[in-house]
Amino acid sequence: MLTFMTVLIALVCVLLMGAVLIQNPKGGGVDSTFGGAASNQMFGAAKSTDMIEKITWGLAIALFVLCIVTTLMVGSAGGGAEVPLQSQF
Repeated sequence: MLTFMTVLIALVCVLLMGAVLIQNPKGGGVDSTFGGAASNQMFGAAKSTDMIEKITWGLAIALFVLCIVTTLMVGSAGGGAEVPLQSQF
């Protein structure tokens, strides 16, 4: 299960990077290299910008939640197996 969560986090990270890179740095909508002109004609500039922004926020929230859940899973799985530092010396 932990491996599945790690792969899912990696997938969300790659999708989040793509969503951030597609955005125009000046807030003008989808970049023209990824079909920005066609999507601006089909959806309108404001709707395409809102869609990419919502996808970015959704992926960021999903990444945050997945990291917290994975941390709780790891913490609950190995909670009783800690070795004190004094016994190692």
